[in-house]
Amino acid sequence: MNKSFWSLLKTIRLPTTPSVPVRTHFTYHPDKSPKEVTCTTNNATEKMNMFQAINNAMDLALKQDPKALLFGEDVGFGGVFRCSVNLRDKYGKDRVFNTPLCEQGIAGFAIGVATVGATAIAEIQFADYIFPAFDQIVNEAAKYRYRSGGIYNCGSLTFRVPCGAVGHGALYHSQSPEAYFAHTPGLKVVVPRGPIKAKGLLLACIADPNPCIVFEPKTLYRAAVEEVPTGNYVSELSKAEVLRKGKDLTIIAWGTQVHVVLEVADIAKKELQLDCEVIDLVSILPWDQETVYNSVKKTGRVIVAHEAPLTQGFGAELAASIQEKCFLHLEAPVKRVTGWDTPFPHVFEPFYLPDKYRCLAAVKELVNY
Repeated sequence: MNKSFWSLLKTIRLPTTPSVPVRTHFTYHPDKSPKEVTCTTNNATEKMNMFQAINNAMDLALKQDPKALLFGEDVGFGGVFRCSVNLRDKYGKDRVFNTPLCEQGIAGFAIGVATVGATAIAEIQFADYIFPAFDQIVNEAAKYRYRSGGIYNCGSLTFRVPCGAVGHGALYHSQSPEAYFAHTPGLKVVVPRGPIKAKGLLLACIADPNPCIVFEPKTLYRAAVEEVPTGNYVSELSKAEVLRKGKDLTIIAWGTQVHVVLEVADIAKKELQLDCEVIDLVSILPWDQETVYNSVKKTGRVIVAHEAPLTQGFGAELAASIQEKCFLHLEAPVKRVTGWDTPFPHVFEPFYLPDKYRCLAAVKELVNY
């Protein structure tokens, strides 16, 4: 190639990787009232990010319950997100251990040990990998109690599942599959928004007599930092939380998306003089109908925002239920702001995510309906 070609090439402005991580599509809003959390041991707090809070929860569970087992792919050395770091050294390789790279086997083993009396805490390394275990979770774990007429069950079973967009995960490391499991009677499904909630929900799931799935937004593992109570406490599994009260419009979200819509509520107040009520749904199965319906009946307008694709996302269940129970109170159709009906992209992730601009456009659409 001649010099003129290289001179021309230097003048072409090629796309580059942005210097700011893509995950800055949200601004983290920490919980500010850990004093409202009542611990059974002490009310001291410590600054923790979300993976440290989860580690602290599992440390307490293993310490208090000698029958508790923690396992999954690479869990022995701390896991890819370091959530179980140092726990094998503390509790031994018989209680904290690696499994083969086989999600169906992890779930089947978890069901087996839970059935015979152990407390199973199983990690699926990424939510995208949970599908080989789907049959075990949906057809075995969720139905054990029912098919035996209540004689036996595998209720002491919790799956920890890192989920959602992280900025560079693409189609095999960014999915949010909560809606698949929300269709399954016998399971409980929750999604935390930060460290305090992650610890409380995980400990509640471990103590709950039903098989539970905790979908942990992995972009929050390090981005989310709060003053977390160091003692033992639980968060109610079936209860949504009103994070901001308002009278003009209800916005419902869970996980990372909660922080997106909190920012949207700030912008709507400042630029549009609208008071948006923000609800963290927290629990996908069962979900808190009372809190949602009361809010919608007050505001008359509702947006549901989630990262998962639009079609058959859990927002569809919320929209249908709200229409059925609150129809005469609605001033506009229920609006969903979600991921698109495509595989999760890589370089186009910023266009896929339901960011504050898309959510704010939905707010304007509803108030002008």
